[in-house]
Amino acid sequence: MSKYYRLRSSNADNSFMRFTVRGAVLGSIFGIFICGLAGGLAAWSAVTAWRVDGVAGAILAAIIGMVVATALWAGGSTLLRTLGWIRR
Repeated sequence: MSKYYRLRSSNADNSFMRFTVRGAVLGSIFGIFICGLAGGLAAWSAVTAWRVDGVAGAILAAIIGMVVATALWAGGSTLLRTLGWIRR
């Protein structure tokens, strides 16, 4: 078997878990959290600086936050793939 699909037996319930799958899930959760936090802060800063409040400010903040978080996620994953830290 390839080193990317090594299986580990758990003594508790005799189930098998892939090392890389668990690491990929935790890495993705961490990345989503960081990108979402940065997007939220960017959106809050932009809406505060432009002094937009109410429903219009909330909609604008949601759009800005999602665009920033998506751009950070795409840029970060591209950078990590270029550096060879992640595959696929």
